[in-house]
Amino acid sequence: MKHNLQAADIAILCQLQIDGRLSMQELADRTGLSASQCWRRVRDLEASGVVSGYTAQVRAKSVGLDAIAYVHVALRDHQEESITAFLRLVETEPQIVECASITGDHDFILKVYAKTPENLEHFIMQRLLKSGLVRDTRSNFVLRQTKTRGPLPIL
Repeated sequence: MKHNLQAADIAILCQLQIDGRLSMQELADRTGLSASQCWRRVRDLEASGVVSGYTAQVRAKSVGLDAIAYVHVALRDHQEESITAFLRLVETEPQIVECASITGDHDFILKVYAKTPENLEHFIMQRLLKSGLVRDTRSNFVLRQTKTRGPLPIL
């Protein structure tokens, strides 16, 4: 659901996307609002679901995740039960960090992290293909990441 954002909300969102740990006073200083205005607006943005949470950004290689791939997945069938079961599998697999339904000859694209290419192969073979839900996969290994995460362009 799209929310009607005011200029102050947009300024707050832009700053929080850069640094979600800003104090209300720091946020106020950067947006030109008072700390109490920022606090109220942030509370309202959180309550309405525009801000859905705060996380730390961890560098994958620093924690031993050296293999990254985009895995295109074609399901065996498109029955509601199968799609629900696949989405449940996606939610329970910590190696899958992103999932999107796509157009084309595959149904979903997954962003998957693993320690090694062999671990990634094992994940695809043992978790995805053996689930009985997946007909086909096509993987693209990431050679180098140049931009991993940026703020949303709130226009």
